[in-house]
Parts: sequence; C-alpha cells; structure tokens
Amino acid sequence: MTQNTKLGCLYGIGVGPGDPDLITLKALKALQKAPVICVPQAANRRDSYALSIVKDYVTPEQEILRAPFPTDDAEGAARVWREAAKLVIERLEKGQDVAFLTEGDPMLFSTFSYVLAGVQEMCPQAPIEIIPGVSSVMAAAASSGAPLVTHGQRLAILPAAYGLEDLSQATDKFDTVVLMKVSPKIDETLADLKKLGLTGQSTYVRRVSTDREKVIKDVTKITPEDMDYFSLLIVKNDSAGNYAKEN
Repeated sequence: MTQNTKLGCLYGIGVGPGDPDLITLKALKALQKAPVICVPQAANRRDSYALSIVKDYVTPEQEILRAPFPTDDAEGAARVWREAAKLVIERLEKGQDVAFLTEGDPMLFSTFSYVLAGVQEMCPQAPIEIIPGVSSVMAAAASSGAPLVTHGQRLAILPAAYGLEDLSQATDKFDTVVLMKVSPKIDETLADLKKLGLTGQSTYVRRVSTDREKVIKDVTKITPEDMDYFSLLIVKNDSAGNYAKEN
C-alpha cells in the first residue's frame, strides 16, 4: 500500500437464509458497490451457497475471491482462515472495498467471524462495517408459524452438528431450544426428545425460504430424504419456566 492509498472497507454481509428477496436494502447496496466479493466455499462444493443466493445481483466486473472452508483440525482451520484474511487485506491495501458474503447473519455461527478476527489482528486500521442479515432461525420460525419466544421466555441456539451432550439440561433451562444443522445428529436427537416427552413439541425445518423448503411438525415422520446440511430443529418446552422459578 502506498502512503497516499486509502484502505478499502471490509463489509460483512449477511445475505439471508436462501431467498434472494430476503437480503436487506443496505446489504444489497454494499454488495453492488464493492469491487471485490469474498465468499466462503466448502472444498466438496462447486460453488458458494452464499454467492448462489445473490448471483443475480453480481456483475461480471466484480472480482470473486473464494475463501476455502478449513479442515476440522483446529490448527489447520486457524491457518486456512488466516490465509483468507491475508487475501482480503491485500485488496483492502489496494484501496478496494471487499464484501464478504455469508448466508444468514454474519455474527451468528458465521464463517465471517474468523476472517473478521484475522483482519482485526493483522490490519487493525482497516475500516469494517457489518450488515446484519435474516438468520435461518428467524426464517424457520416464520415458516413454521410459531413464535420462538414470547414475553419472559428464554431462547437457546445451539450447534447440534458438533454434538450436544445434554439436551435435557438445555430444554430444562430454556423455553425454546433451536438446534442448528441438526441432520448429522438427528437419530440421537429424536431419541432424546422421545425420552424427554418433547417429540410433539418439536419442528424440523430444512432449506428454509427456498423452493426446497420443508417444514415437518410431526418429527416422527422425518425420513432420510428429508436430511439436509441446512436444517434445524425447534424444540419447545412448556414446562421450562419451572426451572427459572426454582433457580
């Protein structure tokens, strides 16, 4: 970066759960004016899901910078995200704004958080703007037609894909528990729900807001064909308030 070059701005943009119409106006404006678009991309996929959501808003003149998903190994993951942050910083130091896209919201279980940390560490003077998006949690509640929580109730959002040691403890403490990316753990989760007597108070949602969306309110009818990486389970516990009163 030359002495007179102004640093570009890093935009963390949530593009929503899948429906292109759910991107906010502010996010769309930032996306369309950025000369560089950075997208997370899994190694086993041909394209980025976040980019596919907004593909109709992207122009050929915009550079697409692809940041590969890291491995499950903690040390390897840190290295991959650090390299992704370096790629972003290279563009920022050229004076280019970079729009980092992530499905849902950029501050909720998002790949953006890792790149954000790297940029803040290695280029702390870089301007950053984070634009919230519609998360799959909120979209799933809308599609299911049931409020997540009402006045005085408590909500927990947990990453089921990485294991949930004690579902009973979570459902005791919170009126609603949302399990993100639940498909890999669906069998053991359904077994736990049956033991807890919460099967009838659970709703499974996959690919919310897309043409592949499916809402299953009778979770005993979930089939292998219903499984999807982008899935979640909303578990309600009407008696959870007793825990709060006793503690």
